[in-house]
Amino acid sequence: MGVAFLAATARAQDEGALYTMDNAAGGNHVLVFSRQENGRLNSAGSFATGGTGAGAGLSSQGSVVLSRDGRWLLVCNTGSSEISVFAVSPQGLSLTDKVGSGGRMPLSLGLRHNLLYVLNAGGGASDQDNITGFIFANGKLVALPDSTRTLSADNTGPAQVSFSREGDALIVSERLTSVINTFAVGDDGLAGEHKLFRSAGMTPFGFDVGRGNRLFVSEAQGGAADASSASSYSVSEDGDLAVISGAVPTRQTAACWLITSRDGRFVYTANAGAGSISAYRVRQDGSLQLLDADGRTGVTGDGSHPVDMVQSSDGNFLYSLNNGNGTISAFRAKQNGALQALGVVSGIPTSAAGLAGR
Repeated sequence: MGVAFLAATARAQDEGALYTMDNAAGGNHVLVFSRQENGRLNSAGSFATGGTGAGAGLSSQGSVVLSRDGRWLLVCNTGSSEISVFAVSPQGLSLTDKVGSGGRMPLSLGLRHNLLYVLNAGGGASDQDNITGFIFANGKLVALPDSTRTLSADNTGPAQVSFSREGDALIVSERLTSVINTFAVGDDGLAGEHKLFRSAGMTPFGFDVGRGNRLFVSEAQGGAADASSASSYSVSEDGDLAVISGAVPTRQTAACWLITSRDGRFVYTANAGAGSISAYRVRQDGSLQLLDADGRTGVTGDGSHPVDMVQSSDGNFLYSLNNGNGTISAFRAKQNGALQALGVVSGIPTSAAGLAGR
């Protein structure tokens, strides 16, 4: 019996899992899905965060993050301005900590080793947008003294915070101002020099940092029909940005969320206004080339409103959370970047936000 249990556990770890949150105003929960060998998903439980959500989808990326070793899950409670921490095991999730976010309306998390920065969108609640740092160890968060930093203005529509590839800079995108912030990160974990850069395209939203410390950013272009785009930048140790490819069109609407493939060869945008996913090929120099002429590499459907995405740790599957119709779309990710639809999981609250997994 013990051998059978261990074998089942090993299979579960190999096959992986996905995590999102219902983001419910009456009490936030993490929704867990086990991933089968063929990429299909099964519901594996709901776990209370102890906080409250916003009650509607978030205009942000990274509200749910999984540690690199897969042992810890961190979640934004936007309604109660708290961060919850869960230990991950084959039996499910166990809440290990819950702390104030260092501001109001947390909606994105940047985690690197034992350092966490939270992006708070307090400007949307008559407060102030900021980032605040925490030390993360053994499932607990401890506020990093004097780590709170403001953005370019009080209310910028901030969308994401994340680290550069080497962890020597923090990056924050602002939707309303079309500004990208960078902060140099010192050995003490504190965000230092603050630099502002005009985005190559309007409404920068989700982003990811790939190989060679290259930054890839989706641009919703104010939601104009078939006008969204993505850009690539090089990131220096000091947080300076230099454009490689500026505003390369998706030919789709409202490209808001973006991830790089596990092998770094492709970039995917979730086009919320078009019910589609666009893929770009990443050239050797970091420049972007649209994979399909019409920008429709994957289709999630009319009214689906695809938002957060994640790729499985083996790179074989890509998933999109669709909060327009309460589904998760599953795709097989092919070697050439193409996406093959595998089906959907339905019954997810339309308030859901964030997607992480392995």
